[in-house]
Amino acid sequence: MELRINRRALVGLGVAGALAASSFALLRTDTGVASSHREAPMIAGDPRNDTTDVYAFVSPDKADTVTLLANWIPFQEPNGGPNFYSFDTRSRYNIKIDNDGDARPDVVYQWTFRDDDRRGNATFLYNNGPVTSLNDPNLLFRQRYTLKRITGSGTRTLVHDGVVAPSNVGTASMPDYGVLRDQAVVGIPGGGKTFAGQADEPFFLDLRVFDLLYGGNLSEVGQDTTKGYNVSTLAVQVPAAEVALRHDVRRNPVIGVWATTDKRGPDGWVQVSRLGNPLVNEVVVPAGLKDAFNALPPAKDAGVAPVVKRVTDPELPKLIEAVYGIKAPKTPRNDLVEIFLTGIAKRNGPIKADLNSQILNKDADPDRFRPSEMLRLNMAIPPAKDPNRLGVLAGDLAGFPNGRRLTDDVVDIELQAVEGAALTGKLVQALAAGDKVDRNDKPFGTSFPYVPLPSGKAVNRS
Repeated sequence: MELRINRRALVGLGVAGALAASSFALLRTDTGVASSHREAPMIAGDPRNDTTDVYAFVSPDKADTVTLLANWIPFQEPNGGPNFYSFDTRSRYNIKIDNDGDARPDVVYQWTFRDDDRRGNATFLYNNGPVTSLNDPNLLFRQRYTLKRITGSGTRTLVHDGVVAPSNVGTASMPDYGVLRDQAVVGIPGGGKTFAGQADEPFFLDLRVFDLLYGGNLSEVGQDTTKGYNVSTLAVQVPAAEVALRHDVRRNPVIGVWATTDKRGPDGWVQVSRLGNPLVNEVVVPAGLKDAFNALPPAKDAGVAPVVKRVTDPELPKLIEAVYGIKAPKTPRNDLVEIFLTGIAKRNGPIKADLNSQILNKDADPDRFRPSEMLRLNMAIPPAKDPNRLGVLAGDLAGFPNGRRLTDDVVDIELQAVEGAALTGKLVQALAAGDKVDRNDKPFGTSFPYVPLPSGKAVNRS
């Protein structure tokens, strides 16, 4: 069952009742698997297809462009040789854009990969000498990729034989990894750029939140769980008009962004991973629905009553109340519906700006609008000169949940959001320090692809 919602039904964001009308049958667990940092049971056994994070932001050094970036293969130990880390050649990796609010992809950037393995049976090595370029004969294994742009008008190949930046083996093998990174950034038709390769894990947080919310007394904070690990990054930077509805950013500035992985099976392609907003599957979706939820396309989110109920009546505030005695906000949580399902529209509360509801696009049909879980970005809001890690909650409208920048502290933002900060305009002071991991351990770049160079040192070093 598909649900189309009229603009009038969104007044006051009273969508929860309408959303709860459809069937639990959409959540059959045989339809696929799920995504993010090992938060769903089935994807934990398939890391090459595990989407970890999605980022979408107006490029800080090129404000007429937008950067779309997603990561896969979590918790890569830099010393994990001799085969290291590669994309799955049996899969399709996608970054999808909805620009008219109907929860269906209007533009898709899709990567597929093939192995270029020159090792044969002669050696176990990844490289047999220092590697100083992507074409260095000492590099015995590399991957190549094809990048396509898919729209309703057809499919266009943007890159036919791109080279993936390799895993960072270490300083002896790759004495200047920055050179390899630079060579892996290639231009695409229309004035854009793309990158595929390894990077330092840019998501910073203390995952001891799962030990009864930081140890039950906020004692287990301040340790960046992902420090030292790497991920595999796919990114594009394109003119904003390339992804805007009717190519008109002024009239139609809002896009929805999510990433998926499709894996080839005996019956064809199956979606096995999906990710939009961070931490949704970890702390919103219950364990029994995690695998099934990420097999769904966003267009079917409105019909998934159990998941919608987890947004309007979330579990986490109740846990915080039980552990720390901080009273949970009243339900239904229509403020969270804004953040996760509709985008934030102009209202009289603390957030007064037109931000990222796709019904703001002037050429979109409001009767076709579908609430759905995806990352929403208003491309008309310029980059902040001095970004605040708390994004919109701190008055920085260029930050999460208006898209997601690498510097946005999404754990602290979402912790405050579930405690009602978007309703009151005030931080919950008892939790104001958050997880005390406020920035990445390595600085972000100032130009595309912005992610830090991958670490080459062991995570377990003393």
